[in-house]
Amino acid sequence: MSRMPSILVAVAAAWCLAAPAAAQLATEALAVAKLPPPDEHRLYVSDITIQHIVDNRLHVLDGASGRYLGQFATGYAGQSVLSRDRKELYVTTSYYARLSRGARSDVVEIHDPTTLDLVAEIPIPPRRAQALPYEGLVRSSVDGRWLFVQNVTPATSVTVVDLKARKFAAEIPNPGCWAIIPSETAADRFSTICGDGTLQTMVLAADGSLASSTRSEPFFDADVDPIFVQSQFLGATGAAGDRHALVSFRGKVHVVDLSQETARIEPAWSLVGAADARRGWRPGGYQLFAVHRGQHRMYIGMHKGGAEGSHKNPAEEIWVVDLRKRERVARLPGHMAVALVVSQTPKPTLYGLDAVAMAIARFDAGAKPRFVGRIEGVAESATMLELH
Repeated sequence: MSRMPSILVAVAAAWCLAAPAAAQLATEALAVAKLPPPDEHRLYVSDITIQHIVDNRLHVLDGASGRYLGQFATGYAGQSVLSRDRKELYVTTSYYARLSRGARSDVVEIHDPTTLDLVAEIPIPPRRAQALPYEGLVRSSVDGRWLFVQNVTPATSVTVVDLKARKFAAEIPNPGCWAIIPSETAADRFSTICGDGTLQTMVLAADGSLASSTRSEPFFDADVDPIFVQSQFLGATGAAGDRHALVSFRGKVHVVDLSQETARIEPAWSLVGAADARRGWRPGGYQLFAVHRGQHRMYIGMHKGGAEGSHKNPAEEIWVVDLRKRERVARLPGHMAVALVVSQTPKPTLYGLDAVAMAIARFDAGAKPRFVGRIEGVAESATMLELH
């Protein structure tokens, strides 16, 4: 007969006799770890998770230390933007009753950036653009009251949300136009880029509906040298006024002034000199340039051998451009960046999203810009960054 059962009984008895003598483990209290207070180095990484696109993510990182802080789901093709005072985080997204099919619900989710908790939800019409994350697809007014959401059905329009009343306010058609550039001097005004080469400016009534609209003079030819839909604000005070920069596929810089009800267009100038043009240097990416307003510098992803269809190519180099002198002052390694953001601090840091490794390249963006390190493996298929 096997002796195994009797041996097991003996071992169990010995363990029971010894158990009272062992140190008692304290009862573990379950808790949720708190995020460190957000600062100018906190990064929000919009990840469309293309392999499971109904379940997008927003990753939160400490750009200074490289520490991964957290994430939350952003639904199907979610777009995010921080409030003007950085106290709320808005996510526009869609949900389907059967995950990838069934009744569609579009909402604006409001999260607390200090905890990432959901604090409110606002239903909106099921027409928001289900696209890769781009800066111009959801923006807020300068006073923080209105949220503007780009729609496409495929007809284009803009949903206006009243953030103070927490409700849908209006829908404004913008046929043939795309992306939202809020005025930085008038809370009731935004502009949008149109296929005929103009900017259309919308003026809101008190309830958020359309009061009036105007068009600028044409300033680009979409068949010859179209512009990227990204824009960057150049400054809020003094001579800078309400000026915004846009960049064309061939490297022209267009500056538009939105301080009036009709956008005013400044003369364009080129990032690319004759020698660089011969090598085919062109801008490329999804969020391809960032502006530090205090330095009056643009940081832009560039690739050589540019041609029709190369406008989303990742950066082979990042060019640093003095916007006052209109000349390149430095060239940085590109790190395959498709998205760039720069902190607006006196000692700025530039962050670039590597499209291949899904890593973040970090640069000292001071007087003599230089690469300082990388944060590896931050997302699956991200296309946009935002700094707190």
